[in-house]
Amino acid sequence: MNYSSFRYIYIFLFLLGITLILSARGYSASSIVTYAPASGSLSGKVVEKDNGLPLDGASVYIPDLRVGAITDKDGFFKFNSLPSGTYLVEVHYVGYATFNQTVDFAKTTVLNVQLSISTIESEEVVVTGVSKATEIRRDPVPIVAVGKSYIQEHSASSNVIDEIANLPGISAVTTGPNISKPFIHGLGYNRVVTAEDGIRQEGQQWGDEHGIEVDQNSIDRIEVIKGPASLSYGSDAIAGVVNLLTPTPVPDGMTMGYVSGAYGTNNGLLNGSLRLQGNQKGLVWGIQASEKAAKNYRNQHDGWDYHTNFQETDARAMVGLNKSWGYSYLNASLFDDLQSIPDGSRDSATRAFTKQITDSDTYRPIVPYNELNSYSIPAIHQHVQLYRIYDNSNIRLGNGNLLINLGFQFSHRREFTHPTQGSIPGLNLLLHTYTYDIKYNFIVGAGYDISTGVNGMYQDNTLGYSTAFPIPAYHQFDIGPFAIIKKTYGKLDLSAGGRFDSRSFIGQAAWIDTSNSYYPVLYTGPNPQTTPNIASQFNALKKTFSGITGSFGAAYNVSGAFVLKGNIARGFRAPSIAELSANGPDPGSQIYHVGNSKFQPEFSVQYDVGAALSLPFLAARIDLYDNEISNYLFQEQILDAGGHPLRVNADGSPNPNGLYSEFTYVQTKARIQGADIYLDFHLLPWLHFENALTLTYGTNLSDNGHAPDSIKYLPFIPPLHTHTALRADYANGFGRWKGAYVFVSFDHYNAQDRFFAAYGTETYTAGYDLLSAGLGVKLTNAAGKEILQLNVEGTNLANANYQSNMSRLKYFDNPVVPPNIMPGMFNMGRNIVFKLEVPFDLSAHSKPNSGS
Repeated sequence: MNYSSFRYIYIFLFLLGITLILSARGYSASSIVTYAPASGSLSGKVVEKDNGLPLDGASVYIPDLRVGAITDKDGFFKFNSLPSGTYLVEVHYVGYATFNQTVDFAKTTVLNVQLSISTIESEEVVVTGVSKATEIRRDPVPIVAVGKSYIQEHSASSNVIDEIANLPGISAVTTGPNISKPFIHGLGYNRVVTAEDGIRQEGQQWGDEHGIEVDQNSIDRIEVIKGPASLSYGSDAIAGVVNLLTPTPVPDGMTMGYVSGAYGTNNGLLNGSLRLQGNQKGLVWGIQASEKAAKNYRNQHDGWDYHTNFQETDARAMVGLNKSWGYSYLNASLFDDLQSIPDGSRDSATRAFTKQITDSDTYRPIVPYNELNSYSIPAIHQHVQLYRIYDNSNIRLGNGNLLINLGFQFSHRREFTHPTQGSIPGLNLLLHTYTYDIKYNFIVGAGYDISTGVNGMYQDNTLGYSTAFPIPAYHQFDIGPFAIIKKTYGKLDLSAGGRFDSRSFIGQAAWIDTSNSYYPVLYTGPNPQTTPNIASQFNALKKTFSGITGSFGAAYNVSGAFVLKGNIARGFRAPSIAELSANGPDPGSQIYHVGNSKFQPEFSVQYDVGAALSLPFLAARIDLYDNEISNYLFQEQILDAGGHPLRVNADGSPNPNGLYSEFTYVQTKARIQGADIYLDFHLLPWLHFENALTLTYGTNLSDNGHAPDSIKYLPFIPPLHTHTALRADYANGFGRWKGAYVFVSFDHYNAQDRFFAAYGTETYTAGYDLLSAGLGVKLTNAAGKEILQLNVEGTNLANANYQSNMSRLKYFDNPVVPPNIMPGMFNMGRNIVFKLEVPFDLSAHSKPNSGS
């Protein structure tokens, strides 16, 4: 590690140390910030509006301070030691309209709330991409958010991205059931920032089969920005942000948690988790451990799909403080995943799956049944580990708040592709990432809400011992100062901002020693240019990319039921290291990547227009967007002299039976347009008829928009998708069975005939329909305390045979497939998942009424 690396590590540790000093026992922070006194407390009652009766168990939460309280039997709640300032307070109670109000704690110490019975969906409050917690209807940018109940009801999803992949405007590129990459409005990979508690996740996003390294059991809320979010997150957020939020602290005096278990009928999914959280006078903590395993999944077309089984182990811990000066939370987590690597190879006569047993790969036997129906991970697999430490702090400073988010991540990806040498990885990448995000939020003048700061990251990627080298070792440094201003004029909310981004790459030259007849290895000796049997793999690279981004938007609340929105934003994305320098195979994707150091950064201009309506019998939303991207980067397949996909060996030499298809990156001008539409008819107070439509068109604008049909469209664009569901909710339930729900849904996906056909990069995908259903209920004791929660979800209940155009397994098969045979692996067949969650309460008293 060179001096530059130590410098950035020193800066990171210094900032982290300052944060920890400010948070330590509340002493230093309260001493330093003596000019930001606490307001003392906030208390009040929550009652039903019609009859004035108190609501027992209502949730009162202040998102910006991460403190919450639960009302007692008299509807009373109280917060102690709150900082001064103006914050949003939200009050929830099942079956009632959510209450949201901005409160100045320096002036208000009592807040009494009346809730009305309502079937209208609660107005969501978001924290992603905004300076302060904001109601979605007051933010010009299209945002969607789902909470714990939604996540619970989608228990059939094998990972956290699949849980949201059916929301309007959102999809996922998948490589089997446990690897999904989020796409927003047809854009993914390094164009979407995935974050955990606002800390961007870094784990080789350029790779097709590189999923999101997050324990789905540890996520209680997901917020998605649909559109350029470069102002808040910098390069790579040109399509938007998926922010995965871990559990909020429990109220003061509480020590509680749960154990859960899930089982899936299709692939024998086993998913268990334990969570425990506590809060003692503002000292908050939490731990969670999860274990997940599955066999190969099945469908009628393929039978067992070989190499789709996985094993995952996760753990996380959090400790923090909520005090009068604000809060500071230190988090640590571990993600450890063993995942089979599919290749789709079949027996030419029977179409049964076969397996590679030698490196020479001259003969492949049929996979026996005991291996198909097995949890055991085969020799050819990937092992992905992500270690993460990060701190979120919000400190009251002067007349504003100082937010400090610091993170460290170590991503270790190994792909084992040598069946007779199981300990030798084909790919071995070690990525260290240090992220920083420091901003100051304050109000000036006549209510101008300003957020200004700087964020970015430093990365160091090294190559461990391996036999395949798709990308070089490199250093990367990002920095981006920004400012955002918001102002409310009665019913009109305005937002504007600007940012300057700079990203610098230093890629290291590398040479391969080919004298080893068995495996190539990196050459580390002197004079590689003149040493025999040494071949150049990567040239040295030094690049800096910069760009200015900005946005302006407005939300006009015509009435309490109707809102209009509009936003224009310019996004920026620097090319990834793979796009600039790739020159080698990625074993898990079956792709030999070829980059180009001459690429320019992407810039986009996106226009968003939307409207939302909330009536007692109807909830409706529509979002329209038009996104033009210059220097749009994507991969296309390379053909051989005969017009067939070029197959190569690990060293790049042509071989019709080689393990890899060669792909190169290209740049063009592109346009993506579409609409997200949602309609929910309240047929009865307890019965909903939900409908959604997602329409996405991606067009290649090369040759002034007159490109030939084979390259007219962009790759990985989802087809038209409609979702229809009939849902019944019984909040009061039946006796001791509370919170009951049942739904049946129907999803239609059009055929995708607008695909990038050139060079065989993509192929036509037939349309398909999926039938799903679910139900859930909570069992309570005589005192109304929850004993257990049961959720059941069935997907593809009609057992349809289908291939999604967003599934990479669609292209996994033999190099030559017999005529009249649909190539590729099909998606999962019928699957029913049963999930049971048993909460427990170790508190000294069962139901506190105050927050810290």
